[in-house]
Amino acid sequence: MTPQSDEDEVWRQIVASFNDTAERDSADQPWPDSENVPAEPTRRVVKPSEEPEPDEDPYKDSADEEEEEEGHFEPPPPPPLPKLDLPTKLAWVALFGGPAYLLVAAMASWHMEGWALFTAVAAFIGGFVALVVRMGDGPPNDSGWDDGAVL
Repeated sequence: MTPQSDEDEVWRQIVASFNDTAERDSADQPWPDSENVPAEPTRRVVKPSEEPEPDEDPYKDSADEEEEEEGHFEPPPPPPLPKLDLPTKLAWVALFGGPAYLLVAAMASWHMEGWALFTAVAAFIGGFVALVVRMGDGPPNDSGWDDGAVL
């Protein structure tokens, strides 16, 4: 017999025994002792060491003391946010205002007219498109002549 015919025979046996019921003898076999878990797990008690804690850290360096005396680093205040022009502000309001109106109207169970629904969705789409178009695809004006690595 070839290995392929052995495999075909095994598959035929599997298909032939598909609807057969399982034997009940397997339920009567005892559980292996290696799988048994003790009723109460053993407990370990860890006692703290009886050595007194030293007052000073032997690994402390004199440089650490100087750092503590100097204080901690305080970052400079962040720069102010850039000023936005009116079209950008309107685009952001439309982007968040349209879905916010729909959410509030749905939560409050308001009856929405077709024009209000259309306006909210159009505001969202219009705000998104306006922001993407205004984003630009070139480098910023203040980036200088260097475009970085060019291969």
